Amino acid sequence: MASKPRFTKQGTTPAHQDAEPDAGHTKHPVDETLPALKMATTGLQHVAAMYAGVVAPPLIVGAYIGLSAKELTFLTGACLFTAGLATFLQTLGIWKIGARLPFVNGVTFAGVAPMLAVVDSTKDKDDALPIIFGAVIVAGVLGFIAAPFFSKAIRFFPPVVTGTVITLIGISLMPVAFGWAQGPDTKAADYGSMKNLALAGITLVIVLLLRRFTTGFVKQIAVLLGLVIGTVVAIPFGVTDFSPVGDADIIGFPTPFHFGAPQFAGAAIVSLCVVMVVSMTESTADMLALGEIVDRPADEKTIAAGLRADTLGTAVSPLFNGFMCSAFAQNIGLVAMTKIRSRYVVATGGAFLVLMGLCPVAASLIAVVPRPVLGGAGVVLFGSVAASGIQTLVKANLEKDNNVLIVAVSLAVGLIPIAAPEFYHAFPDTAKIILDSGISTGCVAAVLLNLVFNHIGRRGDADEVTAPMESGGAIVEQRTGASAAGVH
Repeated sequence: MASKPRFTKQGTTPAHQDAEPDAGHTKHPVDETLPALKMATTGLQHVAAMYAGVVAPPLIVGAYIGLSAKELTFLTGACLFTAGLATFLQTLGIWKIGARLPFVNGVTFAGVAPMLAVVDSTKDKDDALPIIFGAVIVAGVLGFIAAPFFSKAIRFFPPVVTGTVITLIGISLMPVAFGWAQGPDTKAADYGSMKNLALAGITLVIVLLLRRFTTGFVKQIAVLLGLVIGTVVAIPFGVTDFSPVGDADIIGFPTPFHFGAPQFAGAAIVSLCVVMVVSMTESTADMLALGEIVDRPADEKTIAAGLRADTLGTAVSPLFNGFMCSAFAQNIGLVAMTKIRSRYVVATGGAFLVLMGLCPVAASLIAVVPRPVLGGAGVVLFGSVAASGIQTLVKANLEKDNNVLIVAVSLAVGLIPIAAPEFYHAFPDTAKIILDSGISTGCVAAVLLNLVFNHIGRRGDADEVTAPMESGGAIVEQRTGASAAGVH
């Protein structure tokens, strides 16, 4: 009988290389290919999970500029197309570009606020998109150059840091799911209505039932099935709109520089370079999270390759009228939940994104899914990310007071934008780009606190944790008893 495959731990096998096979030449699950039908359906599930996040920025920015419905559709299709190209770079990779992990890339929401600021500062609105595209190109090129230096921060991400950041990623995404559950338009009369919340709840229950009472392939695509069934259930409620399918063109290639040649304005470039730093920070955290989930921890070379894919995708995206590209954390939750770790599945999702960019009718099929239905599924997806972070924190040696403080304060800092959205209202707009990202601020806090408590001037081990409601001796006694009983 063949022995079970043994996979290298803790980053000794870079993710940009194939894992070294055992005697039976068994591939790491990340490098496995699946049957065609399973590859297609699970890849489509990734697209369904991230579709709303990809189309939201172009819809918001395009509507703010005042684009016509046709031009708005074109801009949305272009962002889908470039998201697919960036996903190819991450999953399949070329040279030293691409993490070669099941990593979905798409338009980062972090760039929306500064892009709207660019629109406000532009006298002729026809110049707004060319100025944005020029700034995105510069930010992408500078980020590509900085990627290998940025990746050296990997040694500052032990489990106490990564677990905290992964947990924050999941928690930070929860408001997105809750927003979807209430409806697509915050100004609509039925926003947050019982009807919308019921649809979200029904979808959530469907996904949970499928996960609980099915097995094998059906269980793995529970989210996709939940979205399909939820959409069908929503038809009698009158919230399923099939008009996008009828209005969409069959073919629509994103013509290069459709909105004009890129223009380079200093203020816009600085603003989007700041966004690039935020995006690279979040992508680093996402790669670390995904590496733990798929049992191929991301090392320095992997992160550098992944950041090169992010930044190169960003630099190329404006050529096809797309925006800044970054990792999509919600798809990490999908990988965690389904246990399907193949990067080729995600590459198949990238192919669907490219197809949608070239065929607006195909893109419109996903657009049919009502936002509340997406919200119900999002609760499961984003919650899975937070749960993965908690699993990582289990390895973080939390019997030490120092590590408990690092987690406690970092989570508090990261939750500020969620718990108190106006907390940073008095800060400059450029600073708020960073401060309003709980993932970024929480990550920075965790790294700095880890340096202060566990590296700088360290003298021996920290004291064991003392719970607020118990004496330290009681906890030590309980642990001693548990160890004696064989609990580890």
